[in-house]
Amino acid sequence: MKPLARITPATVDVLSVLLDSGAPAWGLLVIKASGRPAGSVYPILERLEQSGWLTSSWEDDPSRVGPRRRFYELTAEGATAARATVTSFEAKRATSTRIATARVVTV
Repeated sequence: MKPLARITPATVDVLSVLLDSGAPAWGLLVIKASGRPAGSVYPILERLEQSGWLTSSWEDDPSRVGPRRRFYELTAEGATAARATVTSFEAKRATSTRIATARVVTV
């Protein structure tokens, strides 16, 4: 598994959805749950898969009406790294918010 070159808020949102899902999640579910556009989510999912953080597979349900869905699931290492990444990012965000609030109050 390779580390990610950059961690953006959108990446953290996608990782959070995958962590919270508890099961393989299809792309549209990730889009809706993260509130991010498809043009952001699918490239993130592709980068995560290329880096070994997750795996994907095509739906194999011939009785389902509509296009096949692609399911994404964090690997064991990916889930561990995702938890650490989300926790670290949220801690930094909280610190930045406290600092910004303190500056507004003292000005």
